[in-house]
Amino acid sequence: MRSSKSRSRAKNNRNRPSGGNVVNRVFDSSGPEGKVRGTPQQIIDKYNQLARDAQLSNDRVAAENFQQHAEHYLRLLSEAQREMDARREEQERQNRERQAERDRERTERQERETVRQSDPAEAPQPDVMGFAADAAAPESGLVETPESKSPEEAEKKEKPARRPRARKPKAAPAATEDAPSGNGDTPEAAE
Repeated sequence: MRSSKSRSRAKNNRNRPSGGNVVNRVFDSSGPEGKVRGTPQQIIDKYNQLARDAQLSNDRVAAENFQQHAEHYLRLLSEAQREMDARREEQERQNRERQAERDRERTERQERETVRQSDPAEAPQPDVMGFAADAAAPESGLVETPESKSPEEAEKKEKPARRPRARKPKAAPAATEDAPSGNGDTPEAAE
């Protein structure tokens, strides 16, 4: 089992987060009048009050000592605030850059939309395949419509209307058995 001394040493040697948020962090200050506990601003205020009290009692040495303690925490606080301001400015710069990038993308997207929505006659037109008048032209795979033909071609190649197919007349029944009937029956099949 460990002794209490080793446990207390281990407790003091713990890795505490350095830096961090010094503005809101609670400090224990061992000053000439005992411990002062609080955030840096609270400790500064307390030491300034003790310095005023020492001045009023004509103890210039104690007043100077309290002022030096207050100055120490004032430096800590100002350094922490400088770091926070630098971090904030860096974040604001990054935010401005991201916003500028988003704005550029938005304007590019709007320009593309504007081009798509503009007058189709002004938009770039695709290449159109020409129709060949002769039959030797390769097959394009497109259906030929009356609109795609020239008026002369349309008149030349217009087909006449279809007539119904004529039916064959039925043959009269044959008088003899040897003659085949017109209905496809043979004399052998008739018997």
